[in-house]
Amino acid sequence: MYVSDCISANERGHLTIGSYDTVELAKKYGTPLYAYDENEIRKNLKEFKKSIDDEYGGNGLVVYASKAFCCKEMMRVCMQEGVGVDVVSGGELYTALSVDFPTENIVFHGNNKTYDELVMAVENNVGRVIVDNLTELETLNTIAAEKGVKIGIMLRIKPGIDAHTHSFIKTGQIDSKFGFALETGEALDAIKEAIAMSNVELRGLHCHIGSQIFDLDPFELAATVMLDLFKQVKDETGYELKELNLGGGFGIKYLKSDRPRAFSDYMRKVSAAVNSYSKDLGLECPFILIEPGRSVVGAAGITLYTVGCVKDIPDVRTYVSVDGGMGDNPRYALYQSAYEVICANKAGDKREWTVTVAGKCCESGDLIQEWTRLQPVEPGDILAVLSTGAYNYSMASNYNRIPRLPVIFVKNGKAREVIKRETYDQLIECDI
Repeated sequence: MYVSDCISANERGHLTIGSYDTVELAKKYGTPLYAYDENEIRKNLKEFKKSIDDEYGGNGLVVYASKAFCCKEMMRVCMQEGVGVDVVSGGELYTALSVDFPTENIVFHGNNKTYDELVMAVENNVGRVIVDNLTELETLNTIAAEKGVKIGIMLRIKPGIDAHTHSFIKTGQIDSKFGFALETGEALDAIKEAIAMSNVELRGLHCHIGSQIFDLDPFELAATVMLDLFKQVKDETGYELKELNLGGGFGIKYLKSDRPRAFSDYMRKVSAAVNSYSKDLGLECPFILIEPGRSVVGAAGITLYTVGCVKDIPDVRTYVSVDGGMGDNPRYALYQSAYEVICANKAGDKREWTVTVAGKCCESGDLIQEWTRLQPVEPGDILAVLSTGAYNYSMASNYNRIPRLPVIFVKNGKAREVIKRETYDQLIECDI
């Protein structure tokens, strides 16, 4: 009935997440708020980890892309489930270090890492720095030499694959700010330069073709393109790359019409290609890394709001205004992202109204959804926006000086705060 397995309705007709009544969550913690089913997150991590074990004989590592949702407790969950984490900034790295995350299982991304961030990576012996450009490669080698260490790296390659997704979130084609291009020979030149350096260890190559992808074929094609490059490197330099990071981008269900594939389907198809094609090329099957983010947390999270007013403009549209908005969910303004919206305290009723859900920010474009179906609502009702577990908290802002939301984890009938609601005092604490 709902877009996520962890979402249901109880005998009171209230929406639940992880069997916890969302109306009670709203009463206990106030709105707006983010809520996650911790068991759903752990289940997804376990499925990805099992797929590595089954399809690659354990010769690989699941690396959670923490940009999707990052906090100390999420880092702890990843550590407990035996997966690595992918960080893209000093702040995300600092969060991982703050809970003593094993640094050998940290992968550090970013197309323009600062000098201080690279120093931080070297000083903490991050397992793999994904190098994006020659300037970074040279800087990292210099820093490692000054520290008297050798740092493990992978080079990010643009494999030239069309991922059939939103143009803002395609990252594998030549016209992208990320990585080294294959078509121009830039990638091979960078590989040769890295091999010749004394203070970096080139462990392998990385690619990522985009996000929210439902097709399996682009992933398989990207893997074979990358293995062709592995072969070319071996033939031209004698250097055998040991690791292949295939990125993430697995689609999730935002609407009932979405048809994401099971994680195991992706792994089975791609691993078959990797295993057989490596053998055909005379290569050892590389150690495989994958970087799921949205597919771990996206459908495991929801946002709860309280309806403030309902404004009907005859023959135009009906606005349902809530106590949050683009500050806690900017994705509709950015991508026109589609979501399911449900009245949490009337979950059993039919969604008969066509409305636009609007936020409270002083912007005409502060909308959560337009022309969406919703139960008849009135001020004080609780609205739930489903599948908001990825990127909503991560991309949240203090626009209009609105405090950021708390994050609640629900598990086995209990709820707890993992991020507190921001206060007005915290809003001004950096002001001078």
